[in-house]
This record gives sequence, C-alpha cells and structure tokens, in this order.
Amino acid sequence: MKFPRNLLDNVYNNMVGLKSKIEQRLSSLKLQDPFSDPDRLNDNAASDTDAKEESSHERMEALEKVLKSQLEEINLALERINKGTYGKCLNCGKTISPERLAIKPSARYCVDCERKKEK
Repeated sequence: MKFPRNLLDNVYNNMVGLKSKIEQRLSSLKLQDPFSDPDRLNDNAASDTDAKEESSHERMEALEKVLKSQLEEINLALERINKGTYGKCLNCGKTISPERLAIKPSARYCVDCERKKEK
C-alpha cells in the first residue's frame, strides 16, 4: 500500500512541528537543571538543598532521556518519509496499518513484529 502524498505531507509537517517542540523543551530543561549552573559547586548550600538539587537533576535527566528518544523516533520517521519507505515494517517489510500509524506516526514495526520484539 502506498500512502497518498497529501497524507505523507501532513504527517511530515506534524512531525516537524513536534520535533521543534521537543527541541525547545530540551533547551528549556537544560536551563532548569540545577547542575547547569557552574557557580553551584562554589556555594556552601545546606545538605537538604544539595539533596533537592540532586533529585531535580535526576528528574531532568530522566525527562531528557525520554525526549531524546522521542526525537530519535521522529527523525527516523522523517527519514523514512523522505526515502519513500514510511509505513513499511522494518522487520518484515509489510505495510504498517494506517490505524497503527494514526496512533503512533513514528511506528517502525507492524503490530505482529512489535509484539515479537517485546517478548
């Protein structure tokens, strides 16, 4: 099944918009990370403040990891759109159902292969 160009253009534009939002969020997170302040090491903060900063930093790192993973998925999907392979399972080569792509536009595998991969 070949996807209509107007549908691919719509998916592409939505992904580019989402990519931009994720990149902005990543930039914002870096500014919010207490460990990004170089003067942090020179202050004599109380141990409870240090613990708060450490906890906040760990949350930021976890969120950053999730966002980078989403960004990678989007970039791979954009690449597949550009190559003309979008919507084909990377494992078996069958067409990924439009319903699955509607739910997860960056899907790389059909439902059957995704289930096998998860096991």
